[in-house]
Amino acid sequence: MPTYYGPLHEMTQTTPTRYWNDSCSVEELAYAIARGADGATSNPAIVLNVLKKEMPLWRERILAVIADNPTWAETQVSWQVYTELAQRGAALLRPTFESSDRRRGFLSIQTDPALYRDRDGLLAQAMAFAALAPNMQVKVPATRAGIAMAAEATYHGVSLNVTVSFSVPQVLAAAEAIEQGLRRRAGEGLDHAALAPVVTMMVGRNDDWMKLLATRDGLDLSPDHLEWCGVACFKRAYGLFQERGYRARLLAAAYRNVLHWTEFVGGDVVLTMPWEWQVRFNQSDVRPAPRMHLPVDPAVIAALAQIPDFRRAYAPDGMTVAEFDTFGPTVRTLRTFSESWHSFVGVIRDMMLPNPDVKIADGRS
Repeated sequence: MPTYYGPLHEMTQTTPTRYWNDSCSVEELAYAIARGADGATSNPAIVLNVLKKEMPLWRERILAVIADNPTWAETQVSWQVYTELAQRGAALLRPTFESSDRRRGFLSIQTDPALYRDRDGLLAQAMAFAALAPNMQVKVPATRAGIAMAAEATYHGVSLNVTVSFSVPQVLAAAEAIEQGLRRRAGEGLDHAALAPVVTMMVGRNDDWMKLLATRDGLDLSPDHLEWCGVACFKRAYGLFQERGYRARLLAAAYRNVLHWTEFVGGDVVLTMPWEWQVRFNQSDVRPAPRMHLPVDPAVIAALAQIPDFRRAYAPDGMTVAEFDTFGPTVRTLRTFSESWHSFVGVIRDMMLPNPDVKIADGRS
C-alpha cells in the first residue's frame, strides 16, 4: 500500500489535479515537494516575505553581491538577489523537472510589476528570466501589454504563467495568445514539447473585490454566496478551456477558503497554495473527491450577478482587452506588487546604507 502523506498528496496520486507551492522559500518548498507538489510560484510580495523569513540564509550572499559590485545601484543589487532566490527554488525542483521529461518542476518568477504597460519591456525581461534556469517559468500580467507579448514570448520558447488575472475574459485572452505562439512554433517546425504554459486566475482576489463592492454598494447578498465568486469564474473558464482545446493549463491562486481547493479537485489544473493553507488542508479530514465537474448552484450565480463586476468577470465577453488594465482587482494587485517590490528594495537599501541613527549590536552608533 502506498505511503499516505495527506490529502494533497492523495489528490496528486488519484486525480489529474496538480498542486504547487506558492512560494520559493526553501523550507516551504521542501515541505510541499515531499507531499506531492511539482512546481512553485512567486511574486514580489512572496519574495519579500521569503527574504525576511530566510534572511539568515541570505545575509552573507547579499553582502557579497554588494561588495563585489561597488558601482551597482540598490535596484541592481535587488534584482540580482531576487533572481537568485528564484534560482534556488528552481534548483530544488530540478529533479522533478528532469524525472518528468521536463514537463513538471517549474518555478514561476514574476516580471517587474512596473512594466505592466510596456509590451517590449515585459518581453525582454521574460526572455532574460527564462534563461536563468531550464525549469524557469515567467510570470507576466494579464494587462493589455502582457497579452500583447504572450504570443511572441511563447514563440521564442518562454514558458509563461500569465497572472494578475481574475476573470474569464482575461484567462481566455491569455490562453488564446499562448495558443497563437504555439501554432507559430509548430508552423516553423520548432519543438514545443518542453513548454509548459499556465494561465492563472487569482480566485481569492476575485472574491476580495466582489465582497468589497457588495459592502460598498450596500447589496443584499449572503456572505456564503460571496465565497463562490472566484470558484464560479474558474469553473466557467475551465469548461471553455476544455471546449476550445487550449494547451495552457488553468492555475488557481490567492487562497481564501477551502472551496479554492475542494471545488477544483478532479480538473486538469494546477492549484498553487501558500504553505499555511497546505498545512491546514493536510491536517484536515477532508478527502479529495473530484468536484470540478459539479456546477455552481445557479441560484448563487443569479445572486452574484447583482454585482456588475461579477457579470463582467463571469461572462466570456464581459471585458475587452483594453479594459483589463482598469479592472478593480488588476489595479489593486498591481499596486500591491509594486509596493512589495519597493519594500524589497528597501530591505536591500538598509544593508547597503544602514541607518546611522540606530545603535547596532556591538554598541557603535
